[in-house]
Amino acid sequence: MTRTVGIVLAGGQSRRFGSPKAFAKLGEQYFYDRAKDALEASCDEVIVVTRQDLFERFRVGEEVIFDKPEYAGLGPLAGILSVMESVEADRYAVLPCDMPYVDSRAMSKLVEHHEKGVTAVVSDGRYHPLVSIWDQQLKRALKKSLESGQLSVMGLLTQSDVVWINGNALTDDEKRMFTNVNTPETLERGCSFGSNYR
Repeated sequence: MTRTVGIVLAGGQSRRFGSPKAFAKLGEQYFYDRAKDALEASCDEVIVVTRQDLFERFRVGEEVIFDKPEYAGLGPLAGILSVMESVEADRYAVLPCDMPYVDSRAMSKLVEHHEKGVTAVVSDGRYHPLVSIWDQQLKRALKKSLESGQLSVMGLLTQSDVVWINGNALTDDEKRMFTNVNTPETLERGCSFGSNYR
């Protein structure tokens, strides 16, 4: 039985947004809750990984960890590796909290497409390496990348076995689905997408 663990990346600096994006809201839900919901249908367990200074803002009893001290502040690769080293699984489904329109159906389809290495999304000509599935075997490459100061996700993927899945294979509305909310203005525009996204 293949064990899949979901990783919600919720530790970014959110400089352009102005406040931690994990706790921004779409409708009545926090962004990080929406990411958890998107992962739960296809994962055996979902872990939120965040910065240590945000840890106490999450609800008591939630599965939340922060980056291991040796990786703290080193970006999304650090978050992925911190979960990999804390929770055993065959594969890890990754979703950043600032893509609140990604839903469980799209993530379940992405998991179904995964065979080995890394499976990630490309949509409308834009690559989304953090909407992705990672095999446990990538742990060593992640660790080596961080130890050498190579923090770019795309940089690592260019050296890995990666399959890019077109967003239109996962949803009928890929432009909305794969919107990355980096600013309050993007969120405000997104709220006009309609009731399906609230």
